[in-house]
Amino acid sequence: RLLAADLAAMGAAVTVSVATPLGAEELADIPGLTILTGRMELSAMAAALAGQDLCVDATHPYAAAASANIRAACEGAGVRRLRLARPQSELPDDIVLLPDADAAARFLAGQAGNILLATGANTVGCYKALASRVWARVLPTAASFAACEAAGLPHSHILALQGPFSRDFNEAMLREYRIAWLVTKDGGKAGGFADKAQAARAAGARLVVLGRPTSDGPDYTYEEVRERCREMIQCRSI
Repeated sequence: RLLAADLAAMGAAVTVSVATPLGAEELADIPGLTILTGRMELSAMAAALAGQDLCVDATHPYAAAASANIRAACEGAGVRRLRLARPQSELPDDIVLLPDADAAARFLAGQAGNILLATGANTVGCYKALASRVWARVLPTAASFAACEAAGLPHSHILALQGPFSRDFNEAMLREYRIAWLVTKDGGKAGGFADKAQAARAAGARLVVLGRPTSDGPDYTYEEVRERCREMIQCRSI
């Protein structure tokens, strides 16, 4: 969102692809954007790239499949790709680091206490056997509700909210539901990871972190991507 606003202000013709109408809402106040809404398979990505000069892959650090499709579509269309990566967080020493949601569910099955999932609705089904003591914080969409219901979560355990959230908000939620285990991804600063980690420590909850998938790189910081885009815009305007 920030990069789209920056590039539009520089005079670039910016097309932004978002997976859901919620993502489109977040961009609505930025003038001059073309917004494509809906999840795309490889063929649709290739069609969207037609006539573009550059593709910035700004997907979530855990969206490995989408990122791989973007890379393949760019290669097929002959469009340069820059991977914009959120910096990894400094992980506390006392976390439980696991590779994925299945591993987290297996681990938590052997632990006592309430569980707060802050990992989205896509993997809530992995915790179906633990549903009676799982609270899921998910985006306020019909798809999120459906996933939680399919996993057997009581409706009172579905927390439909849009983040990121402050440290105080996270701590209040952990205390309200007497959470012993907070399951999260390392979404970096943009995903509010540090706030979640600090809140868990203050509320006496243990942190279960799902490890990031291996990046297909090369990765660039926000500043690096912005500068490369700025140089391209300037060259085309000469």
